[in-house]
Amino acid sequence: MAVVDQEKLNNIIELLEKIKFGSVNIVVHEGKITQIEIIEKHRFQK
Repeated sequence: MAVVDQEKLNNIIELLEKIKFGSVNIVVHEGKITQIEIIEKHRFQK
């Protein structure tokens, strides 16, 4: 099991709190978080 440091967890939580529509992708390499990607969708009224 990988150990995740508090700074990375705080970063992930911050992104999740800010995003309204979209996704957060966490990239792991050899058991360590190496990258966090966010895809945010903006919806327009018709």
